This record gives sequence, C-alpha cells and structure tokens, in this order.
Amino acid sequence: METVIRKQTSFRLREDLLQVLQEHAKKANRSLNNFVESTLMDAMYSSPNEETVAAINEARSGKYSGTINTTDFDSFMKSINEIE
Repeated sequence: METVIRKQTSFRLREDLLQVLQEHAKKANRSLNNFVESTLMDAMYSSPNEETVAAINEARSGKYSGTINTTDFDSFMKSINEIE
C-alpha cells in the first residue's frame, strides 16, 4: 500500500465559507480536515469521461438550441420537435 505524506499548512478563508464547510463536515460526520481534503481531491482529480465531454461540446455548439414552450403539453411537444 502506498504511503501518503501529508503536510500541515494554514490558509485564510472567508468566515462564511468556513462556517459552511464546518456545517457540511458535521452533517457528513467527518472532520473538517477530512471534508476539505476530500472536496479538494474531487475538484482537482475528477475529469469528465468522453461521453460527458461530447455532451458538453454539443451543448456549447448550440446545435439544438431553441425555445421550449411550457404553456401546455401540446405546445411543449411541438417546441421539442422543432428543436430536433
């Protein structure tokens, strides 16, 4: 098993952000340190898969952009068909 070396550090956070982090850590029954570390790990080391990247690129291309009419079901279905 790989040994993970952790270094102690300190940094400044806004009070409101620290409070939110503490609340979330408490709800998850985890220490603040563990919660912040795992949140940062998720943010730094998670990459979208190929399918997600393709969906993001498709959405950004505007290929299927249009207006959805939610007035009633028939209008909704008609507006969906017009986009496709």
